[in-house]
Amino acid sequence: METSDHDATQRLVIALGDPAGIGMEVTLKALASPELPQAMKPMLVGCRRTLLETHDRLRRLGCTALADPEHLTIDDRPLIAPIQPGQGDARSGEASFHWLTVAVDHLVSRGARALVTAPIAKHLWHAAGHIYPGQTERLAELAGCPHASMLFTARSPLNGWRLNTLLATTHIPLQQVPDVLNEEVLVDKLDALLAFCQRFHPRPHLAVAGLNPHAGEEGQLGAEENDWIRPALDRWRLAHPDVRLDGPLPPDTCWLAAGRAWQALDEDAAPHGYLALYHDQGLIPVKLLAFDAAVNTTLGLPFLRTSPDHGTGFDIAGRGIARPQSMIAALQAAWELTTP
Repeated sequence: METSDHDATQRLVIALGDPAGIGMEVTLKALASPELPQAMKPMLVGCRRTLLETHDRLRRLGCTALADPEHLTIDDRPLIAPIQPGQGDARSGEASFHWLTVAVDHLVSRGARALVTAPIAKHLWHAAGHIYPGQTERLAELAGCPHASMLFTARSPLNGWRLNTLLATTHIPLQQVPDVLNEEVLVDKLDALLAFCQRFHPRPHLAVAGLNPHAGEEGQLGAEENDWIRPALDRWRLAHPDVRLDGPLPPDTCWLAAGRAWQALDEDAAPHGYLALYHDQGLIPVKLLAFDAAVNTTLGLPFLRTSPDHGTGFDIAGRGIARPQSMIAALQAAWELTTP
């Protein structure tokens, strides 16, 4: 498949994820959305035959708002044998791993505009022999960028207020979080959060959640806040006098202002960006507020990558009921964040 240099630089590349999941379904539904800009030129990386079969199945189930695969640009990477919806295994894990690798080549070697990834199943990557915590870590390896960051961004449908939450640590067991966190990590992630939020606010307001309940309660519920987190944040503040930085804040109340802003209530009081110290600390408020609107965004790569904030949906795959809103949001974000 050949494209001109101009076409390549305008393309959003979509890796179709695990073929046993809902990735192809939400992609076909999303690409039919009138919310997407007409200038968007998607290129799908995956199995053309499976995509055509998915389209036919969805039509039989009564889904009519679908992009027609016959009119899409597809980098065809065929499956060796058919894979049934909802029945993921090592073969589907291998396919999604291969499709992601090929998709990255379009970004690194051919200069495509941005990458959008449909969901994969990490345990099926492992079953196929690819031991990565998730797509973020594989992307960092492929791009040669050891400090990639995972940020979730979403815009409120009521007022356009943007919720931005970056994770200081990602896919690791909870017991490992205190060992992985240190001042270097904290500063690196705060710098990444600041740079992202400055896309929208030249002097953003940032907030950092504490590690322990009540942010340690002055050492009564944990020592990390007093021992090194507060001193590290104080040093960061001195280096960034134009930025308001709150924290470490009690994690159970840290996102209350974001909840009010999301509901179009007093959005001026809410921070523009949040730093969560571990995965669920940040993802629980994000998914409660913005499950269908939030977009997983990888920072620190030589290209932008976005993804829906949901999983493979094996339990509903093939039934035609998967909602495309998060994939639509991922495509919109990839386009908007790479528009000069």
